Amino acid sequence: MDTATLYEAAEQKGMVDPGIRPAWRGARVCGPALTVKCSPRDNLMLHRAVTVAEPGDVIVASVENELRAGAWGEILTVAAQMRGIAGLVIDGAVRDIEAIEGLGFPIFSRGLAIGACTKKETGTINCPIDFGGVCVRPGDLVVGDTDGLVVIDRDCVEAVYAAAAQRREKERILIEGLRDGKTTLALLGLGGAE
Repeated sequence: MDTATLYEAAEQKGMVDPGIRPAWRGARVCGPALTVKCSPRDNLMLHRAVTVAEPGDVIVASVENELRAGAWGEILTVAAQMRGIAGLVIDGAVRDIEAIEGLGFPIFSRGLAIGACTKKETGTINCPIDFGGVCVRPGDLVVGDTDGLVVIDRDCVEAVYAAAAQRREKERILIEGLRDGKTTLALLGLGGAE
C-alpha cells in the first residue's frame, strides 16, 4: 500500500514531517519500528541498535534534528544488511548515499552531511520517541515511499490495512468512471456537475 492511502485509511494520523525524505530515488521501506534516540553528533546508539534489531525491523532514529553530522553511512548500512534490517528512517543527516543506494538499503532522512560523529554518549533504544511530529512506539508499523513516511499504530495495523484496501477499490472505481468520461465533480458528488 502507498503511504498516502495508508495515511487516509488511518484517519489522517501518522504522517511524518515531509522534510524527512528518501535519501535516494526509489527507496521504499516497511516494517516494525525499533526506536532510537541519540545525542546530537553522536551515533553510539545507532551502532547498538543494529546489534539488537530483529530481521525486518526499521530503525527509527532521532538525533535531535542534527544536520551537521552524518549519523549513518556505508559501514552501518552493511552491518544492518547483515542482520536483515529493513531500513533506516532518521530525523537527522546521513552520508555515503551513493554507496548506500548501490547496496539498495532504504534510508529516509532530513538531510545529508559529511560531518563526523563521536561514539561516546548514550541514549535510548525501544522507547517512545517524537519523530518528525509523530510519537513512534517500538513495534509501530513504518511505511515509506516516494511520497513520504507514515507511522501506523501497532494496535491498528489490521484495521488500517482493511480500510486502505477499501479505499483503493473506491479509487479504482473512480478511475474507471473518469476513463468513461465522467468528471470528478459528478463522481464525488461535489456539485456543479453537468
